Amino acid sequence: MTDLVTFGETMLRLSPPDEERLETADQYNVRAAGAESNVAVAAQRLGLDAVWTSKLPDSPVGRRVVGELRNHGVTTDISWDDSEESRQGTYYLEQGRPPRGNEVIYDRANASVTTARTAELPTETIEAATGFHTTGITPALSETLESTTADLLSLAGNADTVTSFDLNYRSKLWEPEEAKAVLTDLFPDVDVLVVARRDAELVLERHGDAEAVARGLADDYGFDVTLVTRGAEGALAVADGNVYEQPTYEASNAYPVGTGDSFVGGFLSQYLAGESVPDALEWGAATAALKRSVPGDIAVVSPDEVREVIAGDTRAISR
Repeated sequence: MTDLVTFGETMLRLSPPDEERLETADQYNVRAAGAESNVAVAAQRLGLDAVWTSKLPDSPVGRRVVGELRNHGVTTDISWDDSEESRQGTYYLEQGRPPRGNEVIYDRANASVTTARTAELPTETIEAATGFHTTGITPALSETLESTTADLLSLAGNADTVTSFDLNYRSKLWEPEEAKAVLTDLFPDVDVLVVARRDAELVLERHGDAEAVARGLADDYGFDVTLVTRGAEGALAVADGNVYEQPTYEASNAYPVGTGDSFVGGFLSQYLAGESVPDALEWGAATAALKRSVPGDIAVVSPDEVREVIAGDTRAISR
């Protein structure tokens, strides 16, 4: 039986090597990059049987995405788009050290995934899985995906599949008011909510410290686990009325993109396997720390490395 199914967009990330500027680069590193597929890879590498589902163009660039994810052991269940309008989303990442920051330019409009409908996706696999995961990025991409995301969460919930949802607000996709209206409509079908403290305030208008935010959301929506991430301050979870805090592990900040997805993948790798919330939090934090030393969006890590970080063997982290 499948342990985890994730659904969402995966783009191809084009990034100049050696912190070159986009406007002067004459070559690019190409990697698969998507919140839900990042979670699937982390969970797969840490012991779960993970499936990523989406819609991709039936073309070499679409197959490039699938090939990379399969290299990490993830099963891909794809609706292939062979229409003349089929398109693969991409984004460009220029990485810079202070005082420069990272610059992201998206080229994802009208990608094939934006037309994905429920009937095109592996609903039976989702119903039979232990867990189903998606993020707030997916319904922001199109009205079709807004409907499809709602359908899949409802279908999973009705089948007693554990549903997890990372709010993952993206200001380049929609305004906070629209995001709040759409995403809170999904919350009744969510068992595990993950939300960054800043997004809880900006989008959900939840004020106060992380515990107050988590308890308020848990009381209002009945989540089994409400997990608030706080960047360098670590994470806090409320489950069954209990509060669990998890600090960050010391880590490099060389490659921060994908850290949040790695945290979720590490957490789900244990939570869906029946481990306790505190144990799952440790695995999430350790996976996120390791990701910061790994190029690309994906956490190329192993269970032994995660255990070493939790045990305090920080030699496992690049400094």
